[in-house]
Amino acid sequence: MERRTFQVPNIGCDGCVRSITNELNGIPGVIKVDGTVSDKVVTVEWKEPATWQQIVDALTEIDYAPAEATEA
Repeated sequence: MERRTFQVPNIGCDGCVRSITNELNGIPGVIKVDGTVSDKVVTVEWKEPATWQQIVDALTEIDYAPAEATEA
């Protein structure tokens, strides 16, 4: 299992976090998505067949691209 925590500058409300969560939960292999509005931070846990690139691509497509990513 992999896990990354990253900032998403476009998060402005709980609806944004719900959109991110719904989008990422649609990717096979994504296990858990947590987001915080106040910090504009998202943590994602996944396993195969999901990949980090799929997650980044999905977020970019809905205008919530990660600003930076770190291993957590």
